[in-house]
Amino acid sequence: MDDGTKQVPRFLTDRRRLLMGLAGSAAGVAAGKTAGAAQQPQSEVTQAPQSEQARRAQPFHGAHQSGIVTPRPAAGMIVAFDTLAESPEEVERLFATLTERFRFLMAGGPVPELDPKLPPADSGILGPVVAPDNLTMTLSLGHSFFDARPWLHPLKPRCLQRMTRFPNDALDPALCHGDLSIQICANTPDATIHALRDIIKSLPDLLVIRWKQEGTVPIVPPSPDGAQESARNFLGFRDGSANPDSRDAALMNTLVWVGDGVEEPAWADAGTYQAVRIVRNLVERWDRTPLGEQEAIIGRRKASGAPLGSSGTEIEVPDYARDPDGSVTPLDAHIRLANPRRPDTQKNLMLRRPFNYSNGVTRNGQLDQGLLFIAYQADLDQSFIAIQQRLDGEPLEEYIKPVGGGYFFTLPGVRDEEDFLGRSLLQAASDLKA
Repeated sequence: MDDGTKQVPRFLTDRRRLLMGLAGSAAGVAAGKTAGAAQQPQSEVTQAPQSEQARRAQPFHGAHQSGIVTPRPAAGMIVAFDTLAESPEEVERLFATLTERFRFLMAGGPVPELDPKLPPADSGILGPVVAPDNLTMTLSLGHSFFDARPWLHPLKPRCLQRMTRFPNDALDPALCHGDLSIQICANTPDATIHALRDIIKSLPDLLVIRWKQEGTVPIVPPSPDGAQESARNFLGFRDGSANPDSRDAALMNTLVWVGDGVEEPAWADAGTYQAVRIVRNLVERWDRTPLGEQEAIIGRRKASGAPLGSSGTEIEVPDYARDPDGSVTPLDAHIRLANPRRPDTQKNLMLRRPFNYSNGVTRNGQLDQGLLFIAYQADLDQSFIAIQQRLDGEPLEEYIKPVGGGYFFTLPGVRDEEDFLGRSLLQAASDLKA
């Protein structure tokens, strides 16, 4: 019926009603917020985020360095250096200065005030009082540190070697090796960058950066039942489901720490081997791969992290003895090759401490993302290298490309205020000379 009145389309009428309802609801919410504003003031947009974790400090003194069995914080970094320290006196100054800076940065405290006519004592990016921010700094030495110094060569750890290329590697020489590495971890990237700049400023005549890789770990709240879950890597799978329990001191003494009964120099007792790999993930190709194929390649369910054939959680242990032909978990699945769970392969276990990295975009327009793989073990040959040899040719190689890294020996810890990093090595060198 046409009565001359302009008809309004129904969808417009419904939209007006919806908007009026939303406006009314918003007004009510706003009124409620106004009433409670005095009790819960809102932060201004540029104010710094608040975190009680910034005040947390990890212990510096102990038989072992921090940052190995220490739970990972959200930000991590590996920096490889070449050093110009050649003589015993220069090496001692290098070690003593690093010890002094590590000790201060991990504990935090006020920055000394200097004459304004001089460069400031600190970069200032954390303010006049440095918060510890859960910081750990871990010093390790590369094979070249010993090979380039004849007076140290006889004391080189037994397994320490130059990282060689595996068949699937595309190693960039600019991202490999180094005289020493420093692993820096903290709650925030600002704290790791601050620590790095402090080291560079403190030893400009002895240290030159060779390469650096930063990474992060996603913050994962506990599940509804309170269980802690492993963080995910950039392939979308949980990373660390079968990691040895770092809280088990006896297990760590077996798998991670160099100790009595092994063929290592005595000075290396309480140290460990560090394996670092920068592993690029070809994420565009991976994201176009069917879910079932992804899960078969890894050997786990993507959503839960549970082993294939299980409806449980990531902590469930796969039973390969009941699946000898690989009908449930393929024989070439990543988790099955890495850890066959046989009595003879238990000695190959290592403690993984990885971070995700994202370096922008490559020249061909692909995302440069991947894994900053870090692992610690008492025997480099029978742990990382043996596992990597088993993984050669695995289906996952179609989606990953290692591009850098190196092998290092992590020094024993600093026992007390009178001790310093590398003291046992220098004492052994002095005894050898005598």
